[in-house]
Amino acid sequence: MIRTRFKKVLLVAPDVFPDRLLTDFKELKHITTVGGIFPALYKSNPDMIMLDYDYIGKDIEKILRRIKINKFYNKLKICCYKSGHNEKIDSLLIALGADHLIYKEDLAKPEKNKTVLNNFGTLLDMSILKWVASVSH
Repeated sequence: MIRTRFKKVLLVAPDVFPDRLLTDFKELKHITTVGGIFPALYKSNPDMIMLDYDYIGKDIEKILRRIKINKFYNKLKICCYKSGHNEKIDSLLIALGADHLIYKEDLAKPEKNKTVLNNFGTLLDMSILKWVASVSH
């Protein structure tokens, strides 16, 4: 699941969207038009953008390329919500710069209880964990 350390989130999806994804975010801006993505990105300067792949369709490639080329958005994390797995499309989205892929069937599963290690892992940044792992080897 996505960490909730993101303060500002921009959601590009239709009006009907799973509430379970949105419960942890405090400042959420929801837009329903694909043409309004970049004005909303510039105006709100979010930490993360969540794109509904099924809603946006083939325009998602142009959107991801435009986000990754512009240095103004270099700290923006990109999350794509999809209805199902497709290895070819998923690998393309990751190659274009999507940081997280969330699937509809993942939301249907009940959340597992977190162990102490999982809680500890959420507190540390992944870069620190990678550094510690490289030092220990």
